[in-house]
Amino acid sequence: MNKENDVLEQLSGRKSVRVFTDEPITEEEREQILTAASQAPTAGGMQLYSILEIRDPKIKEVLAERCDHQPFIAKAPLVWIFLADRRKWQELFSDYGIATDPMTEADLFLAMDDALIAAQNAVTAAWSLGIGSCYIGDILEHYEENKELLHLPRYTAPCCMLVFGKPVQQQKDRVKPVRLANDDLVHVDVYNDKGKEPFVRQMEAERKRPVSEEDLKAMAADTARRKFTSDFHTEMARSVRAILADWCDEKDPA
Repeated sequence: MNKENDVLEQLSGRKSVRVFTDEPITEEEREQILTAASQAPTAGGMQLYSILEIRDPKIKEVLAERCDHQPFIAKAPLVWIFLADRRKWQELFSDYGIATDPMTEADLFLAMDDALIAAQNAVTAAWSLGIGSCYIGDILEHYEENKELLHLPRYTAPCCMLVFGKPVQQQKDRVKPVRLANDDLVHVDVYNDKGKEPFVRQMEAERKRPVSEEDLKAMAADTARRKFTSDFHTEMARSVRAILADWCDEKDPA
């Protein structure tokens, strides 16, 4: 039976918003988004994340510049940085003299899972309230500077940044990019290389015309240039290595 499902419609319709109206986000709306984030699935019920709300305009300006020179970040009425946060548990363990294994990459990855799941709950809740959002992955860059700026103690690390605001009409009307087809995302039992065809089907669905080998090559080259050979990619790699070095204890239990 085919029934309308508002949740599925919201998930399919949500798209990034980078231009906001001057309308503020109310305290009630903020609380609703925050509650949705806090109710996200979490490893062992531990909520291995914290949310850093940026209200200081000067800090917003710094982050907008550091995060790939994106002024709309500073203009957003609500800015949240989701932190992987194992520190709060370590402080509790320490207070009671409870020993744990040395901190490793696994602890960071698990905390980042928690943070990202909570972030997506926030994004979905915001969209249902007519509030747009945009993920800012560039917060993974410039770790040392952001650590100082935000007073981040050890065993906390930025995972993602979200900016929220009411979308202008142009952003509401903007066509959402076509995703890969479901069958092109799913592998059964074992991984199978699917070759170029998933990208061809995606491009043809978006462009509404057949695409050539040259079209596909041009798209691949442009993506590699913008995303995987750029200055920000180099800095992100360096910065993430610094996060790992800062997070992990010297002695590995393995």
